[in-house]
Amino acid sequence: MHRSKLLLALALALAIVAFFVFDLARFLRPDYFLARRDALEAWRAAHPWTAAGAFFALYVAVTALSLPGAALLTLAGGALFGLVTGTALASFAASIGATLAFLSARFVLRDAVQSRFGDRLEPINEGIRREGAFYLFALRLVPLFPFFLINLLMGLTAIPARTFYWVSQVGMLPGTMLYVYAGTQLGQFRISGGLIAAFALLGVFPLLARRALDAIKARRLYARWPRPPKFDYNLVVIGAGSSGLVSAYIAAATRARVALIERDKMGGDCLNTGCVPSKALIRAARLRSDIAHGAEFGIRANGHVDFAQVMERVARVVKTVEPDDSVQRYTALGVECIGGNARLTSPWTVQVDTGSGPRTLTTRAIVIATGARPFVPPIPGLQQVGYLTSETLWQLRELPPRLLVLGGGPIGSELAQAFARLGSQVTQLEMLPRILVREDPEVSQLVTERLGQDGVRVLAGHTARQFLSEGGSKIVVAEHQGTQVRIEFDQVLVAVGRKPRTDGLGLEALGIATRRDGTIQTDEFLRTDYPNITVCGDAAGPYQFTHVGAHQAWYAAVNALFGRFRALRADYRVIPWATFVDPEVARVGLNEQEARERKVPYEATVYPIAGLSRAITDGETAGFVKVLTRPGSDRILGATIVGAHAGDLLAEYVLAMKHNIGLGRILGTIHIFPTLAEANKYAAGNWRRAQVTLGQWALLQALQAWLRGAGGIGAVLRGLVALWRDRRKAYAADTLTPDPSAASGRGQF
Repeated sequence: MHRSKLLLALALALAIVAFFVFDLARFLRPDYFLARRDALEAWRAAHPWTAAGAFFALYVAVTALSLPGAALLTLAGGALFGLVTGTALASFAASIGATLAFLSARFVLRDAVQSRFGDRLEPINEGIRREGAFYLFALRLVPLFPFFLINLLMGLTAIPARTFYWVSQVGMLPGTMLYVYAGTQLGQFRISGGLIAAFALLGVFPLLARRALDAIKARRLYARWPRPPKFDYNLVVIGAGSSGLVSAYIAAATRARVALIERDKMGGDCLNTGCVPSKALIRAARLRSDIAHGAEFGIRANGHVDFAQVMERVARVVKTVEPDDSVQRYTALGVECIGGNARLTSPWTVQVDTGSGPRTLTTRAIVIATGARPFVPPIPGLQQVGYLTSETLWQLRELPPRLLVLGGGPIGSELAQAFARLGSQVTQLEMLPRILVREDPEVSQLVTERLGQDGVRVLAGHTARQFLSEGGSKIVVAEHQGTQVRIEFDQVLVAVGRKPRTDGLGLEALGIATRRDGTIQTDEFLRTDYPNITVCGDAAGPYQFTHVGAHQAWYAAVNALFGRFRALRADYRVIPWATFVDPEVARVGLNEQEARERKVPYEATVYPIAGLSRAITDGETAGFVKVLTRPGSDRILGATIVGAHAGDLLAEYVLAMKHNIGLGRILGTIHIFPTLAEANKYAAGNWRRAQVTLGQWALLQALQAWLRGAGGIGAVLRGLVALWRDRRKAYAADTLTPDPSAASGRGQF
């Protein structure tokens, strides 16, 4: 560090240390001021300019050094100098002191922070350069962080010092005035209407300031666009996938006039290329697997696969579900369905390029629900050899003899297993160390083993580098631990993720920002910078699940239509999901690896499904139920189920977490025998047994022996001593040492 920076940092540190070592804070406490209020008032009256100068200097020093006491000084300023003079002194002193703290942080730390974290901070720096003044103004009016932190952190950014000063001066003025006014009332030493009003204003000021700030920001955004004198629609929904359909349905149910725009097929990816066809294919593959293992049940059958017929049935399933998402149904509900590509031309207008020419719709509100498309990585040679995605594979009518699946996520794993069961020789390539990497390692391991049993060659830790065509053969060149691996295939299925469809929507012209992952930036109410434009589904993120998109769609529609009166935050507290491999993987809340990453204390309770009667009768013994709870509590932090119908079994934990029902109540709930749902109760039973300590076991054993007449009262007393010792040990350690080999995180005894 430069010598001058080091000296300044040392001087500031010494001043702050001296403040606390010599307890100078006692001079900035309410009791000190109240005890000497008369003397201070007399001194101010005798020496007004000296008093004002001393107050101003003290205020600047306290603020510049980021010391506690600015709030009391502001109140004291009102009590001693009155509203006008007190506001002037406190306001200018606060802004000057804040700027000094800002400049100190910039001089001492900014270069070092920017040089080390410049790449990560670039988006923040860009935002500060673009709207730094407005952002700082919002922080001053609605203090989300203490002012001293704002002063220091802003010094590390690119905001100009002049801008920092004048924005701070203006932004802190309303709050300063309120505090000073409260101080003038406190100076009277009586409860007055003015005092009550002052503190009431202090309480509601952040809310009022936030509302005013939102109105100012919206007014500035909307000022660029001519507002139509009237609107054709209350709501225009762009995208007729699951999210868009729900948004349109909700709006129509409120008697709004709604237009629903879809560029391709009603129902979106879920109906046409995602959830519905993939589950139909998985069902066929599951039946083929059951037939192949029929001998275990004493049944022998020919499991010949007519792949063309399999895919025709998939198409029939889509057709069967299709009426629920059809133009006819939504037209009957009062929704006007329009085919074409939509583009926002203003906050209130949407241009649709239909087959008969462009059409402009005026609307009071807009919901963007454009979904996502498969992401195709830019791997050399991939375009030349040709590839399938989750959108295009449904056109297949011949089973690929050798199928390469690129990607080890849910989609890749589901389809790899399905095609292997139907007869393809499948190789699954995943660049990460294991497939289903968001799940706990034992989940990935179990699924990998099952895929292997079904004929899938899982190659984790392999990165595809190049695709080649040699002598009529298609080859992928992959890298594994520095070594090249060549794999021949006939078809490649790319399943490495999905990218939001946001291009061509006109977002750039309106200044609507997108995140690095391509999703549209929204607030907690799913609103863009324009409050009448909301987003839901894959275009909004952060979860790419149909059920989450439908959940978001309710908030998006309601906030778009009625947000001016009351906006509702989207609720992501309990989000379940499932991967439909066999055995299924379903989860809600935290798993172990997430709990460790977030440093959340937990206990893990596991029940192996192999011991479940219904699982044994069905021949579905692979898997387990794992529940995470707060240490010493039955409150559920998360649950993972691996096994047959795991997605269905998870619903009990979703309900429990949503309504704060603990494992104790699940244990006390009757579950039908024999069903797979009993696994949830037995997991709760494992948790309950793990709560019994060594001392409790000893006491129970001694008590039961005494009741049989096989032991004396001395054994019971020894049991009580063991329980007392156990309690002392648990109190000292806060929790028992877990046995990593036990089914529960607290160990079995």
